[in-house]
Amino acid sequence: MAKGRHFFLLLVLCLFAESRFAAATTNPQDAAALISLRKKWSNVPSSWSKKSNDPCGDKWDGVICNGNSRVTSLNLFGMDMRGTLSDDIGSLTELTVLDLSSNKNLGGPLTPAIGKLIQLIHLVLIGCSLSGNIPSELGNLAQLEFFALNSNKLTGSIPPSLGKLSKVKWLDLADNQLTGRLPNSRENGAGLDQLLNAEHFHLNQNFLEGSVPEYMFNSSMQLKHILLDRNNFSGSIPASIGVIPTLEVLRLNNNLFTGQFPAMKNLTKLHVLMLSNNQLRGPMPNLTELGSLENVDLSNNSFTPSGVPSWFTDLQKLMTLTMQSVGISGKLPQELFSLPSLQHVVLSDNQLDGTLDMGNNISKDLDLVDIRNNKITSVTVYSTLNYANLKLEGNPLCIDSLLSDTTPCTNTLTELPTTRPSTNIQCANPFLETIVFRSPSFGDVKKYLPELHSNLSSTLGNCTPNHLGDLVPYTDDVYLKVEIMACPVNQKRFNYSQVLNCFNLTLQTYKPPENFGPYFVHSHPYPFHDKVSRAVLIGVVTGSVLLVVGLTLIGVYAVRQRKRARKLVTLTDPFASWGSTTEDIGEAPKLKSARCFALEELKMSTNDFREINAIGAGGYGTVYRGKLMDGQLIAIKRSKQGSMQGGLEFKTEIELLSRVHHKNLVGLVGFCFEKGERMLVYEFISNGTLSESLYGIKGVQLDWITRLKIALDSAGGLAYLHDHANPPIIHRDVKSTNILLDAKMTAKVADFGLSLLVSDSEEGELCTNVKGTLGYLDPEYYMTQQLTAKSDVYSFGVVLLQLVVAKPPIYEKKYIVREVKTALDMEDSMYCGLKDVMDPVLLKLGGLQGFPRFLQMALQCVEEVGPDRPSMNNIVREIEMIMQDHGMTPGSMSPSSLFSVDSTAKKFAPRYPYTNASTSSTAFEMDSRAFEYSGGFPSSRGSLQNNRNT
Repeated sequence: MAKGRHFFLLLVLCLFAESRFAAATTNPQDAAALISLRKKWSNVPSSWSKKSNDPCGDKWDGVICNGNSRVTSLNLFGMDMRGTLSDDIGSLTELTVLDLSSNKNLGGPLTPAIGKLIQLIHLVLIGCSLSGNIPSELGNLAQLEFFALNSNKLTGSIPPSLGKLSKVKWLDLADNQLTGRLPNSRENGAGLDQLLNAEHFHLNQNFLEGSVPEYMFNSSMQLKHILLDRNNFSGSIPASIGVIPTLEVLRLNNNLFTGQFPAMKNLTKLHVLMLSNNQLRGPMPNLTELGSLENVDLSNNSFTPSGVPSWFTDLQKLMTLTMQSVGISGKLPQELFSLPSLQHVVLSDNQLDGTLDMGNNISKDLDLVDIRNNKITSVTVYSTLNYANLKLEGNPLCIDSLLSDTTPCTNTLTELPTTRPSTNIQCANPFLETIVFRSPSFGDVKKYLPELHSNLSSTLGNCTPNHLGDLVPYTDDVYLKVEIMACPVNQKRFNYSQVLNCFNLTLQTYKPPENFGPYFVHSHPYPFHDKVSRAVLIGVVTGSVLLVVGLTLIGVYAVRQRKRARKLVTLTDPFASWGSTTEDIGEAPKLKSARCFALEELKMSTNDFREINAIGAGGYGTVYRGKLMDGQLIAIKRSKQGSMQGGLEFKTEIELLSRVHHKNLVGLVGFCFEKGERMLVYEFISNGTLSESLYGIKGVQLDWITRLKIALDSAGGLAYLHDHANPPIIHRDVKSTNILLDAKMTAKVADFGLSLLVSDSEEGELCTNVKGTLGYLDPEYYMTQQLTAKSDVYSFGVVLLQLVVAKPPIYEKKYIVREVKTALDMEDSMYCGLKDVMDPVLLKLGGLQGFPRFLQMALQCVEEVGPDRPSMNNIVREIEMIMQDHGMTPGSMSPSSLFSVDSTAKKFAPRYPYTNASTSSTAFEMDSRAFEYSGGFPSSRGSLQNNRNT
């Protein structure tokens, strides 16, 4: 009997030991590594329970093991995990796949221990928050084929050791903060030029710099995609790119490349070529041999001005042609618009002229022709043309003609949303992810969405039952993004394995339609479990805990009420914190009407104030171009941190512009006063400053009629400030850089940072420290410190002379007022003796109707003493009379108007007698000395303190 009991106990022990041995199937080294990682990560799948210490035996989600109980794949895509990637990962030495993508809260440095995973084939860490340098140890991964670290926060340079990854086909380091030059074997012993099997170089959206060596590329390479866009590369584009016969996509846009674009006749498979926003010079690239091109963008370079390139009609597969501001001129050929696949043509801001005749065989897919701001004088109408897709604003044919109020002359571009739209949720727990397409070939994504939807449905439907919702496209002004939403079928939500095995597209297993090009995927956090209900929690809480919770809730309620009260004060008074820093000068700004923007909203509108959106700078700080969510373009003036000047300008402009409104004053949209930021938000004025147009920076030529209209517009804005604002306003910094021109060349006065309100009692007695800009400064104001509206008139007179001379007020040590007065000869009925100092553009274009009378008025404005100068209202009336007396209608004038001169026009009868130049020599000698003392003509606003000893 006793023997029987012993035998039974022995049998039980054996069975227990066997079950324990069978359960412990994971290699101890791998099990220890994963258990340690589990401690460092939160929000891991529920199968990673602390009750389980056997990842292989208990089938942890995302873990795949081989027959030897070694972990070969760790895939936790889109789990919304939090934590860091520790050295424990280096113990999983049999890993072939490591994919932790779309875990945005997985951060910290990228551990060098990954270099121990010598069996690794796929290293995919997309869309995390990894920081620090890329470890050189990653060059030890000799078996690696897929290497993607894009969309993190990695810094430092690319390690040369990556050149040892001889099997890599996919290299993606995009959208980080990497710096330095591209490593190459000649300079570093190893480098990217050794990756002969690589098909993808995705290095875009970093801060990489320097030249790209000629020997970086060679004909032995298998590259399909070279994405170097949005970096700081400089120097010439290497001609060696042109010997890679497999190349399909080449993106070099938004860099600092210079020189000529090299010949690339061997790129017969290239279908995307993007070179925009560089500093390329020389002749326009000849793309005739690149017969597979579908998407071409050469915009905003400095090519030698030329006629329309012949290859416009040679590229039979062309879908989108974008060449903004490249200096092409002449008439567009009909054949361009009959290319069978053509969808978008964007040729704005060039010198195209004549009649736009698109022919009667227009491509059926053509849905955008943007030829704004050219010199098109007429358009041929065809029944096959949809005029809603034609953009002609800024051309002569849109000025005072039958077309001026029609759709082609008034409509604006319809663009995709620039932020992720709200998705039409079709189920309680949809899975959401975004596919980012970096280089599609087509123009209008909406035409291709059905094909993409069908393609995705068949791919995703093969792995788990789901219903794919409508695709939602949008853009961040950089790449095309398409949001997909999948709903589970016959279940409440997807489980971990379905998400990991079905929706993880990071390894490029999904092949989109060909025209969509290279892509990557971001998933959004997914609720794998219901939240525990409050009723259940209350049911298990003891009475003592209830008491603690109650007391805590009372404390929290009190704190929240206090915060709510503070927030309410902030909402009703955005300047509640004014005076908390030394930059807040005087009392808080007093507003009549202005929109208060949140800092995050302005960050989003400028892509976090990226340098590419900077459009100007000065002593106050930087001006950025932005776009609000409703599509409105804005200009944001962001003051420098710690700038006393910026603080004072902020207060002055916001008080003035929130209470004045006029078509010839730049409109204030709103402001931001938050977290130490002081920003003013204006309407965006597309054609820049008057000085840029006059000095040839904008590449435009202003004819005489346009200059008269600009003078009238800006005079009207100043007259409003002087005579119709209540109380009146003296601008105090009138100059050509503070006169902006919109798309229709309407002038608007800007920058009121130095302006002053003037009550009736102060007019003529206002004593101030002298401020203004050298060359425009009123000599009487400088000498007496007595500010009047006539000080603005003097500055405006200098601007009027600039309209004639097209030079800065001080140039080559010459003062524009003195030069004009010295050269003046009123007996010369055509040029008044100014032919040698006038803008050559005016001499070439001619048609100087009313020129002597205009010149008389300008010289009257720069008289030595204020009472001898006209008021701004008188100046407005005089310009109007000049225009009317010569057959021009002031109210309807626009650039490049083709008005004929009325032969019966009245002769000029001067309203203001001209005072001999010698009478004002003393004031101008004093002024000249002040200029010499200050070092000549400044590039930004100067400030003079009155000094009688100067």
